[in-house]
Amino acid sequence: MKYSTIQYSQVKDGIGLITLNRPDKRNAINIQMRIEISDCLCELEQLSDINVVIFTGAGSSFSAGFDLNEFNNPSIFDALFESSSKYHRDIWKFSKPTIAAINGAAMGGGFDLATLCDIRICSDSATFGHPEVKFGAPPLYTPLRWIVKDGVARELCLTGRKIDAKEALRIGLVSEITNSSDLLQRAIEIGETILEAPSDAIKYIKSYFISNVEKGFEESFLIEHDKAFQDILLPKAKNGFSLRSF
Repeated sequence: MKYSTIQYSQVKDGIGLITLNRPDKRNAINIQMRIEISDCLCELEQLSDINVVIFTGAGSSFSAGFDLNEFNNPSIFDALFESSSKYHRDIWKFSKPTIAAINGAAMGGGFDLATLCDIRICSDSATFGHPEVKFGAPPLYTPLRWIVKDGVARELCLTGRKIDAKEALRIGLVSEITNSSDLLQRAIEIGETILEAPSDAIKYIKSYFISNVEKGFEESFLIEHDKAFQDILLPKAKNGFSLRSF
């Protein structure tokens, strides 16, 4: 698999690695990256020899969030919305376990990517936050509240404050912290532990991770992403409001 904004490799038997690969942009997620992640996951769905997928970032960041330069170009707003809507759903509905190996800042859309994975571990330099709220972009709340307490999720979404790795561990956002040099190896070890179970059992468990929640992803995502995108974010962009990376 060859891509321009991500790298894919098989790191162990049964384990694939997707690396966000725009380190000069702090791995900001643009239209092309979302399309490539969706395409890669689609291919991986069909591969019987890959049963766990790890996400990480190239360089010192996991992802700074959406590439906001794209919000300055009305001619691509349809592609921006459609690629984002599809990409989030493709990650959430992916039938195989996913691990986020968070090697640095996971902000805005990068934070969302981490919350859509099944397991999250991070380096001691990792940070998390939803600064996009300060610019009028509503964060995704429901996937976060499934992981941390409802009150904590509300506070993080409303304030946009940044938290460090220690606080992420304390609130249950990540399951462990490792040194940066050990992060990927630790993610692989977790993947290998998952693969000790039969693949049909793991796939069945993952299926009810997706479906058995108090409020379904689709229902909440339509409100938190699609409606917010169309009713709030793109109208602001059309009016030329200033966007910084989030």
